[in-house]
Order: sequence, then structure tokens, then C-alpha cells
Amino acid sequence: MSPHAADAPYRTGSAPGTTPEPEVLARREGQGGRLGRLTLNRPRSINALTGTMVGLLDAALRDWADDPTVTAVVIDGAGERGLCAGGDIRAIREAVLAGTPERALAFWADEYRLNARIGRFPKPYIAIMDGIVMGGGIGVSAHGGVRVVTERSVLSMPEVGIGFIPDVGGTWLLSHAPGELGTHLALTAARIGAADAITAGLADHFLAADRIPDLLDTLRHAADPAAALAAFDFAADTPPPGRLTTDRAWIDELYRGDKVTEIVAALAASPVPAAAADAAEIGSKCPTSLAVTLRALRAARSMTSLEAALDQEYRLARATLATADLVEGIRAAVVDKDRNPRWSPASLDEVDPAEIDRFFAPVDDELGLAAAQPAAPGR
Repeated sequence: MSPHAADAPYRTGSAPGTTPEPEVLARREGQGGRLGRLTLNRPRSINALTGTMVGLLDAALRDWADDPTVTAVVIDGAGERGLCAGGDIRAIREAVLAGTPERALAFWADEYRLNARIGRFPKPYIAIMDGIVMGGGIGVSAHGGVRVVTERSVLSMPEVGIGFIPDVGGTWLLSHAPGELGTHLALTAARIGAADAITAGLADHFLAADRIPDLLDTLRHAADPAAALAAFDFAADTPPPGRLTTDRAWIDELYRGDKVTEIVAALAASPVPAAAADAAEIGSKCPTSLAVTLRALRAARSMTSLEAALDQEYRLARATLATADLVEGIRAAVVDKDRNPRWSPASLDEVDPAEIDRFFAPVDDELGLAAAQPAAPGR
């Protein structure tokens, strides 16, 4: 069990015959209940997000944003394996196969509204990004104001590997990463550790995992959790070395193209061994998803708010439902687990530019988050 889960005053499972625990544990801790605590509570699935979980998180944050006695919020994950492995993609696939894609759209709409709420949350929002943090897990953590990683953290936006696009505000985060680091992470679906997460702007602080209970105790016992957080000694710990700082020179040079074929060709021609490995990795991903993702990243760079990027992602997610790639990618990754998806089209050279244009075309029922909010400053 991870330290922050072990330290929590709850069980991570229910005994036979007992009432199941909620999928999100929301409670108030500390002096006068000043600390709001959210724990994703599906440890057997690495806390993969369901529609119910999104609703519970959103309701708690709505309440606590307006409650003057709550001065900070912490989100963590139950179990030993991580904060959150992403959205419940099996449920997405089942909705499409059942002829009810509107269920998937409703889930994404609610999830993206939650991501926007986190991005604008008016109080310190502290994400404990211990263990696996992928896809939807990035969405409930990396938009927060204080993002803590440990030596066990593994972050990734793996969507191009399942016929999808980096969503939950991923295009906003990755497009605003230094140089072309976000392009590299999006197209390769690379997994990164704590140091690289900080370098890429997806996290703020490193903390050794065995010190997480100390951080939580500090926040609970403080008269002012926000002030205690500002005074906490994160500098005492140093993350294991990463690669992105060293690799950034060739990443910035080789990933700057506006066509995936150009980027892959540049990587393949490079004498840098890691670049050639990236070219091969990108070649295994969904061709249509790669083309859509790169265009979305380039567009998000000039956007003025997370909400605008989420609106674009909703449009792209909707268009993805009309393709065969998402269902096939999820089948290969988590259903049959053969890791051999049959993409359509099968190669980047076969991708039709007109098909990519279709993804970005306006639709009648836009999500409309940007229209409802003033622009927020980027990170």
C-alpha cells in the first residue's frame, strides 16, 4: 500500500456482505475541517475514472470552492499502484459497440468540465501524483496548483496508442511544455518519471514517497493549510535523474515539423539512437490519431485558455467515435491484450488530409467551456 493510502483513515476495499465503499472518498480533515480530502477509490483498476467518480469529484469541488472554512484540497489514490490509470476505456468501447456513443460523449463532457473546474479552483489544489498517473489521471492532477511527484511516479498521455487523442486538457498541457517536449510525449506516448514530469511542466515538486504522510499530517494539523503548504520543505528531496533536460536539444530540433511524416523522417535520419527509437515507437501508434494530435497541439499553442483546448478536444473525441480505430485500439490494449491493433488506415502515408479536417469541423452541440469563462493565464 502506498504511504498516502496507508495513512488515510479508511479501508480500500469492502468485506464480503458489507456495503461497498464509494468510488471517491470525500471528507474534511484537520482543524475545523479546513483540508478537503479526495481519494480515488477503485484500487483494483488503479483508480480508473468512471462517470460516477467524475460526478463525485465535481460535486465536492463545487461545494468546497464556496465554503470559506475549506482552505485547501488534496487528491490522492487508494491502493498500491497509483493515483489514476486513466478513464474507464472499457466502458467507452462498450458504449460504442452497444450503439450508444452518446454515453461516451456524456462522460467526456462531464470529465472535461471537471478538468476546467480543477484548472480554475480558487484554493490550493494539491495532487499527490504517486505511482501511475496516466490519461484521465493527468486530467485530475496536472491542472492543479500544486502537483507532487515521487520516485514511483510514472506519467503518460498514451492515447495515440489506442486510437484516440490526448484529452482531459492534455493538448493544453503538452502544447505549453518547454520547446517540443510536449510533442515528443504526445506522439510517442512515452512514460516519464518525476524529474522529467517537472521538466515538462506536468508537476511542480518532488517528494520521497515515504514523506507523503508527513505532508498530509502537516496540512491536517495546520491552522492554515495553504500557509503550511507554502512553508513545506520540498527542497529536501531530489528526484532520480531524468532524460528530457539532456535530450531537449535534439527533441526541439527534430519534433518541430507540422506533419507527422516530416517528424518521423527527421527522427529516423538522426544519428541519435534515441531519435531512431522514437521514430519506430511513433510508427506503432494509430496514424490518424497521430495526425489529429499534432494538429491539435499546434492549434492549442495559440489558445488563451484551458477551456478552449477542452472544447477542441471534445470536438475531436466526438469525431473519433465515427472511426474504427478507438474500438480497435482499446480491444488490442485491454480486452484481447494482443498489442496488435489493426489501424485504418494502416500507415501515415495513407492518412487523408480531408479526413483530418473532418475532426476539426465545428459541430452543432459544442462543449462551450471557453464561451462560458474569461480567459485564464497559462502556466
